[in-house]
Amino acid sequence: MRASPASATLETARLILRPPRPRDVAALFAILGNRRAMRHTIPQRTLVACGVYARTHEKQRRRVGYAPWVIITRRDARIIGWGGLYDDPFDPGWGVELAYFLARPAWGHGYASELAAACVAFADSRRRPAQVRAFVMPRNRASRNVLEKAGFVATRYVPAMRRLLLSRRCGAA
Repeated sequence: MRASPASATLETARLILRPPRPRDVAALFAILGNRRAMRHTIPQRTLVACGVYARTHEKQRRRVGYAPWVIITRRDARIIGWGGLYDDPFDPGWGVELAYFLARPAWGHGYASELAAACVAFADSRRRPAQVRAFVMPRNRASRNVLEKAGFVATRYVPAMRRLLLSRRCGAA
């Protein structure tokens, strides 16, 4: 994994993870607004709302040093998703979380696992935060497998969200 601190960009074997740009919003909305791709969470309702969502997270990156990235394939420079570490500005209080949302054609290719590994390496290298959390719907076994492979352990079920809360201590192998 290569990091570019000046631009907050990471590169993995197959992915480029970079902050969103205004011209990315339409491609992100095609993913984040797609009900099928977002069936385990809440989709963005409009292109404008998606732009606000991305800009709000970018403000967080400037403030705390991390936020979700646009996920791009190195092979063909195609935007396939959105994800990374964040302290949810829309539902605060859970601490640092890992989340990822991929376009349907990108499912099943190991991209989520590659992103999750990059995210935990990013957190581990900084020895902060002390813990990263993630939420997953119990029926979303594929996502739970990704998180467990990255070292997350289910800690409890959150009835109000109908999701499992998983966590991982930073610096954990």
